Parts: sequence; C-alpha cells; structure tokens
Amino acid sequence: MPAFDLLASSALATALCALLLGLLVGSFLNVVIHRLPTMLDRQWRAQAREYLQLPADAVQGRYDLLLPASSCPHCGHHIRAYENIPVLSYLLLRGRCSGCQARISRRYPLVELACGVLSGFIGWHFGFSWQGGAFLLFTWGLLALAMIDADTQLLPDVIVLPLLWLGLVVNAFGVFTPLAAAVWGAVLGYGALWAVFWLFRLATGKQGMGYGDFKLLAAIGAWGGWQALPLTLLLSSLVGALLGLATLRLRGAKASTPLPFGPYLAVAGWIALLWGDEITTLYLQFAGFR
Repeated sequence: MPAFDLLASSALATALCALLLGLLVGSFLNVVIHRLPTMLDRQWRAQAREYLQLPADAVQGRYDLLLPASSCPHCGHHIRAYENIPVLSYLLLRGRCSGCQARISRRYPLVELACGVLSGFIGWHFGFSWQGGAFLLFTWGLLALAMIDADTQLLPDVIVLPLLWLGLVVNAFGVFTPLAAAVWGAVLGYGALWAVFWLFRLATGKQGMGYGDFKLLAAIGAWGGWQALPLTLLLSSLVGALLGLATLRLRGAKASTPLPFGPYLAVAGWIALLWGDEITTLYLQFAGFR
C-alpha cells in the first residue's frame, strides 16, 4: 500500500503523522486528566456507602469519558466540534469561551502540544515500527499519569496496571528488552520503592510516598527492564528534590508539604528508556571507569 510504503521509507512522514495523531490523543488525554479523578471519587464514595450500609447518593447523571459532552465550566456553553480542534481552536478563540468570553486554561493546549511534539519525536526516532507504536502508548500513559498525579497526588490503577502489563506483553516479543529483564524490572521497581517506603516509615512514623509510585516504577521496569531502574531513580530523585524545593519556596509552603513524585518518575523513566545506555556510558567515561 502506497501510504504504508511512504511511512516505512520516510522518517519525516512518520513524524508528521505521529505529530497529528499525538495532537488528537492529547485532546482526549485532557478529558481523561480532568474526568477520571472525579469518576474514581464517585466510585469510591458509592462503594464506601454500600460497605457502610448507608443510603446511596442521589443519582447525578452519567459522568464518564464520553458523557456529558464537553462544556464551558462558567456558562455551560457546549463545545462544538470546530471549537475542539487541538491547539488551533484555542488560538482562533484567543483563549476564551465563545459563549461567555471566560478564559480557557492554557493547560489544555499545552497538554495537546506536548503530546503532539513527543509523539512526533517518537515517530522520527523509531520510524514506522512496532517499537515506535509501542512507545507511543507508553508515552501517552505516562503523560496522563504525570498530569493526574500533579493535580490530585493519585496514580490511578486503571492506567498504571494496564501500562505495567502492556510492558510485559510487549517485551514478551523482546521489543525493548528480553522478557526476563522486564519481569525483574517490574519486581525490582516495585520492591525498591516499597523498601524505601517502609524504611522511611519505620524511621519517621510517616508515609513518604504512595503505593501508586511503586506501581509506576514497576511499569517503567516492565518496559525498560531492570537496567532502566537505577537511572530512573537517580534522575527522578535529583530533579524531584530540586524542583520540589523550588516549588515549596514559591508557594511559601513548609518542607513537610506533600508533593507528587509521579511526574518526576514519568519523565525520568521516559528518558531512561530512550537514552539510558548513552547516558550511562557518558557517566562512566566521565567518572573514569571506561
């Protein structure tokens, strides 16, 4: 087929197609990031009331990733199809609702743009290949998790666990690493942060992180193998410490204020899977070990 032949032979064509696909997926991820925490909260409340044998909440209407249709939170104006074109609609509307002229959060086009640019880069880096397609899914999952954790300090199992299992399935065919390395990556990824969690809790009596962080590192290990874990932990800890301190100072918050760790794990894991070997080699050369 000519279209597939073009993609297979041209990295630029693959990158452009991945960019457009990423913009569309980014628009959907905005819905996931905004609605999934509310969906889970409603589900948890319903389960708690059922367990405690309390009357069910009044029916609030269907609320999921499809319904109700997207609308302005200020005036209720329903977003039309031409007002929902990734990035472009935001620019044409000048960042304001066409109904009430209230400002639209800049985060929506930024998430779409980030997803598009990252997807385009992956298309250029891997070309039209199984590796590229799989890494797109990995990237989209990490982006959604990072943004949800930044908002709510939650890493939903409904995204983390499928991402973990998908990594193992992908590497059953040796796409990024042998299956044995992927399995040990998942085991050691979970176990490493689990051990840190309990050591910190025994020493201070406090919880230093959530179980979602364990699962996310396990997912990164399932995709990149155990070899990706040291660099992921090092980068996420360094960047998390620096940006965390900067964030606390800007907010004027106390050092004990909890901060999400998931975004740093996501960025570090993404980098480790792409350039882990190169970064490790450069470090060893710099340190004089090679």
